[in-house]
Amino acid sequence: MTEKNYNSLFEQQKNYVSQINDWNNEYFKLNGKRRKFYCLTMGCQMNAHDSEKIIGMLKDMGYDETANENEADFVIYNTCCVRENAEMKVYGKLGWLKNLKKKNPELLIVLCGCMVQQDTVIEQLNKTYNYVDIIFGTYNLYKLPELIATRIETGSQVCDIWKEHGEIVEDLPTVREYKYKSSVNIMYGCNNFCTYCIVPYVRGRERSRQPEDILKEIRELVADGVKEIMLLGQNVNSYGKNLETPTTFAQLLRQINEVEGLERIRFMTSHPKDLSDELIEAMRDCDKICKYLHLPVQSGSSNVLKRMNRNYTKEHYLGLVEKIKKAIPDIMLSTDIIVGFPGETEEDFQETLDIIRKVRYSTAFTFIYSKRTGTPAANMEDQIPEDVVKDRFDRMLNVLNPIIHEINNSQVGQVLDVLVEDTSKQDENIMTGRANNNSLVHFEGSKDLIGQIIKVKIVDNKTFYLIGERV
Repeated sequence: MTEKNYNSLFEQQKNYVSQINDWNNEYFKLNGKRRKFYCLTMGCQMNAHDSEKIIGMLKDMGYDETANENEADFVIYNTCCVRENAEMKVYGKLGWLKNLKKKNPELLIVLCGCMVQQDTVIEQLNKTYNYVDIIFGTYNLYKLPELIATRIETGSQVCDIWKEHGEIVEDLPTVREYKYKSSVNIMYGCNNFCTYCIVPYVRGRERSRQPEDILKEIRELVADGVKEIMLLGQNVNSYGKNLETPTTFAQLLRQINEVEGLERIRFMTSHPKDLSDELIEAMRDCDKICKYLHLPVQSGSSNVLKRMNRNYTKEHYLGLVEKIKKAIPDIMLSTDIIVGFPGETEEDFQETLDIIRKVRYSTAFTFIYSKRTGTPAANMEDQIPEDVVKDRFDRMLNVLNPIIHEINNSQVGQVLDVLVEDTSKQDENIMTGRANNNSLVHFEGSKDLIGQIIKVKIVDNKTFYLIGERV
């Protein structure tokens, strides 16, 4: 079945959308209030973007959104399984929802996302949490209206977990969190099978969207006021390899750069093994691509990288960084680092500290290794004792944080173009936004600036964010 055939599948769901909308309208007539839903998103930006589609469908079905879980008639958790604590959080919240359901038997509890693609999780849900009403995974998001209708009509639990992906379904309704910026999936799945990572098992193999569908979506977003696009994929650098007419990520970027009215392009995540010279040249040449690259290293040790199945060495990674900085001297680099991978020696750890010093990251997402059932690393010998890992983690931050401070200190006195995103949580007179290079900037201003790109002079450095004054 072709992608265009699959696009008609959501058209089939519209009958269910209409049916549920009728039920909710009848409920409103009888009770004088609308049914409300609460959506909790865990994990990556891919999940966040999926939740925008979930919210769009629920609103089409006549539900109103609430930020108060206690007053919801429909609770949906879009789950993550990359780290064990994310799963434990879900189980804890499900225990709490059991009591809520006793008070409100009509409450619908729904689980979706990466976590429920695991057989062990389904077994646990059936054993301990059989009051969950609807369970579905990462491949059949578009079927949510049908699953809700089935649950309401039958009164029985609905569990619809696909073991393999179908094709890509376009044109799902979406409710964006921000008017001025949006994420756009360019591909789904992952073929890399890093030994610590569960993602390929729960998101499936790589499949890329057609360039024309991506460009169409971006043009529509720009027409609706979007200024900044974040292109999403588990490994954007391998975009296009499975298309009938191969298109490289660099070629796609050049096409997107020509979209009239679009002001900024960001993307993540880039795998070092697939970062080509062609891509570096596109980043250099395209004026809308932000001067920022997230390039996960995970470890500075070639030995550990081999056990991680990352398919590059420390030397290769440093060579890429050198090329990138030569082509784009003012670029900021961020990364992901895992401390305590099985078998990591003190010498391996010192290699990680060395790469931090040499690359000089502006930001790093740092993690203590988390054993995930079903991954090769979970069965590796030489698991590192917790006290050793915590000691290494603290020592790494002692190297990393001063470098971040120095990099941000070098921006004091500069004037940066900042996309104003929101007010500060502590003070509504303080605005917060991102510079082209991804630096987080706070400055005095008013809410009418939200969504605008303005010039801000940096006057102080707080290590993890900058203080500025509007020019």
